[in-house]
Amino acid sequence: MWENVFREVDAAYEDMVKTRRHLHQYPEVSFQEVETAAYIASTYDHLGIPYEKNVGGNGVIATLKGDLPGKTIALRADFDALPIHEETEVEYKSKVDGVMHACGHDGHTSVLLTVAKILSAHQHELPGTVVFVHQHAEEYAPGGAQPILETGKLDHVDAVFGTHLWVDTPFGTIDTSKGAFMAGADRFELTIKGKGGHGAQPHQTKDAIVIASQIVSELQQIVSRRINPLKTAVVTVGTFEAGSAFNVISDSAKLTGTVRTFDEDVQDTVINAMENIIKGACLAYEADYEFNYEKGYPPVINHVGEAEQILRDTPKADETLVTREVDPVMAGEDFAYYLHSKPGAFFFTGAKPEGETYPHHHPKFNFEEKAMPHAAKALIQAYRSYQER
Repeated sequence: MWENVFREVDAAYEDMVKTRRHLHQYPEVSFQEVETAAYIASTYDHLGIPYEKNVGGNGVIATLKGDLPGKTIALRADFDALPIHEETEVEYKSKVDGVMHACGHDGHTSVLLTVAKILSAHQHELPGTVVFVHQHAEEYAPGGAQPILETGKLDHVDAVFGTHLWVDTPFGTIDTSKGAFMAGADRFELTIKGKGGHGAQPHQTKDAIVIASQIVSELQQIVSRRINPLKTAVVTVGTFEAGSAFNVISDSAKLTGTVRTFDEDVQDTVINAMENIIKGACLAYEADYEFNYEKGYPPVINHVGEAEQILRDTPKADETLVTREVDPVMAGEDFAYYLHSKPGAFFFTGAKPEGETYPHHHPKFNFEEKAMPHAAKALIQAYRSYQER
């Protein structure tokens, strides 16, 4: 059976591309993916696979019960897009102004729908049950994973697997790690409230730009001077907004940024250090501030046995595929919540395109579409291997 399944994945490539490109032209941002969810549901209607929609929001969960006994395994794909204006010149570029699939979720959806179509054709010889989890709102916290889990619709699942088409990973390569794989992703917002005035009379002001600049500089020392060198953390200030004229000292400044960690104790150290730095700087300049820190997705921590399974068995699906155990990356993913609840693993499917490569979330982002069959085969093999354990 499985050899036929993997051959059928290759044969489905053109349809996979067609589906991906359709989704790419009609992107929807997190929590607004109504039409995308309807498209997914209509595909399951056509396949005759029972499903539930509006799960935890805009989520869609389909269930295919094989005729043979076995375990229940979930395979997950996200389907939201980003508020980015597309700058590629592909013929299938976004038709929605200011919104694009800049992270590959259109590809993830196409992959999982293809897996569902192929496995449903082998239902009579399929062991166990496969649950296809189409998740909304991965890009923005609080995300879609936790609301889906809170519905209880996955309580019966024995394990969960997912993949991300990843342009930093070479085509033909599957990357994962045993244990920490992706970082916890937090965000913060800081507003400095000083006293504005004339640019020629700084002594009569409380310069919010100077205060905020000092804070930015000191925040960069948290990782190098407050965190154990054997631990990992990132503190990034992403925006700095202040001022309205060249000769006016601004009365306020706003900073936003992100913190990435793998350990709760490191996260606590960073938060405490940030609060002390901000409080100290504002006290020195007699300014006020408002600091909001939002804990986001926890780190993606793969279960060792399931990650070992990915590394060991994926080439059984396609002998051209190479697996690598890699260091964790500092990007975040709400797949973390599934792994808090169930055994499983998350992995990257190499989708580095030929020529110039643009990173995820870039307006010129694109991925190698020939990686989609690799992702489909890897997910199917993960299902197969877990059934055979």
